[in-house]
This record gives sequence, structure tokens and C-alpha cells, in this order.
Amino acid sequence: MLKVAIAEDDFRVASIHEQFLEKIDHAALTGKALNAKEALHLLETEETDLLLLDNYLPDRTGLSLLPEIRERWPGTDVILITASTEKEVVEPAVRYGAADYIVKPVTFERFKSAVEKVQKRRRLIDSNHELTQDMIDQMFSDQRPQETPPTLLPKGIDPLTLQKVKDMMRTQIQGINAEELGQNMGASRTTARRYLEYLISSGEAKAELEYGIVGRPERKYYLV
Repeated sequence: MLKVAIAEDDFRVASIHEQFLEKIDHAALTGKALNAKEALHLLETEETDLLLLDNYLPDRTGLSLLPEIRERWPGTDVILITASTEKEVVEPAVRYGAADYIVKPVTFERFKSAVEKVQKRRRLIDSNHELTQDMIDQMFSDQRPQETPPTLLPKGIDPLTLQKVKDMMRTQIQGINAEELGQNMGASRTTARRYLEYLISSGEAKAELEYGIVGRPERKYYLV
């Protein structure tokens, strides 16, 4: 069982990550922290295999914690989860040994891929006293297919997130609303609607009003 802790100052985002984690086999939450001080205390008191670490914590950045975590808890993997895409954040995260780097808003598919990659690597190490070159290659390779990001996207539309939104919509034959998409992305309803409306403007999606028994009609989105 992979023991996972979450360090995230936004309790709503932390709750979404917790829900994502519940859907992954052989992974269990050991605790949540709202700031860096609580995160370090959590690592001191709870056996933790994986820390899901937000970069922008109230008292310190997650990036500044990485060297300390590497030194004090070398057996703990860290996945950095942040809205930051600046080179000054991404490059040190790689150099300090982050197991993965996920850009917010987070989709369940990307979250699951990152956690399962850590699980696979840990199983490989734990089950073998000596590792062959093929095993080592598996540990250092990233098997996720690389997307070719679209160009000339408007401000506020990330190409990788856009692709993930389209992938999720392909599985929703009955359509999806902005609130449902936001929950799956780990993002706000406003962010989800921005991506959905962009897909309509580009001719890749359509929207229909669905009338329920009570309440206002709901706007459902479908890929064309």
C-alpha cells in the first residue's frame, strides 16, 4: 500500500486530490497539511511514501522544501503540484529529484498516471535485490505519450490541459457541464467553463440546454 500525504493550502483542492486518490488501487491517505510547517511535521510523525506538494504554501514554497525532504526523508517521493510553469520553478524541481511535476488544474487521468508511475518504480525496487539494465531503464523512462501542443491559443488556455479536457469529454456521451468538468479537472467551475467555451468558439464542441424537472436549464457540452 502506497502511503500518501497531501500538502495543499486550499482545502477544496486538497479534497479533490483526496477524492482522486481514493480511486487509485493500493494507495491510502496518511494525512493533510495546510502549510510547510505542518507538512514537515506530518513527515516526522507519519510514515509517508509519497508527498503531493503544492508549491505556493503560505509560509514556504514547496520548491524550498525539496532539498530538506531529500536529505531527511530520502525514501519519500515527492510530486510537485502547482500552477507555476516558469523555468525557474520547473528546472530546480527536476534537479531536486521530484518524482513528477503536475500543472494545475489537475485532471484525474494525469494525477493517476503520476501516482501509478511512483507505485511501479517502488514495486520494481522492492521486489528485486539487483536491477538489470532493462529494469533501470524502466525506472528512468517516462512512458506517457507526448502530446503535440496546439499553437496560437488564447491567454488562459493551456495546450496540455485543453487536450485533457477533450479526452475527458470523449468519454461523456451524455455530455458534461462546467461543474462536473471542474471537479474532474481539480479546477474551478469558471476555469472549466473557459475551456468549454473555447472549444465551442473553435468549432470543436457544441452546447445544448438540458431541462430538468425543477430548477433552471443546465448547459451541457459535447464534442462535435
